Amino acid sequence: MMEAVRVWLTSVVLVSVLLSAAQSLIPPGTVRKAAGFTGGLILLLVLLRPVLGADLDRLALDFSDYQTAVEERQAELADTQTEAMASIIAEQTEAYILDKAGELGAEVTVRVETRTGGDGVPVPWSAELTGAQSEALASALETELGIPAERQVWHERNTED
Repeated sequence: MMEAVRVWLTSVVLVSVLLSAAQSLIPPGTVRKAAGFTGGLILLLVLLRPVLGADLDRLALDFSDYQTAVEERQAELADTQTEAMASIIAEQTEAYILDKAGELGAEVTVRVETRTGGDGVPVPWSAELTGAQSEALASALETELGIPAERQVWHERNTED
């Protein structure tokens, strides 16, 4: 590669020197202008020779690796987005359950698990509650959040002093 660049630069310098010498030997007038124009075209051809002589058939652009990398990155980003959305939904659902429990006079702590639904959006799947079991709260979880009683886990709080 470096050898090809050296040869190209040498040819450009050599042609430039020869054209300058020829230009200085030609008497002023229209012949000199025509020779200058012709010399400029020759210099342009020498400058563009590497591009014009390139074998474009050997230049194979393989974008399949890049396409695969892009698809993998998109999948990673989608997974990260789904995880973040699941975390937010779980937090918001826990806050809602705590508010609902407060309205019903129940004192509980809650942890919500989410699962991805058929449309790819995380939904509340189960709830683990610690505190006195409340049928009203359990019913509200089932009707308002779609968490059936079989996916509600209640732990009684020990009140030992």
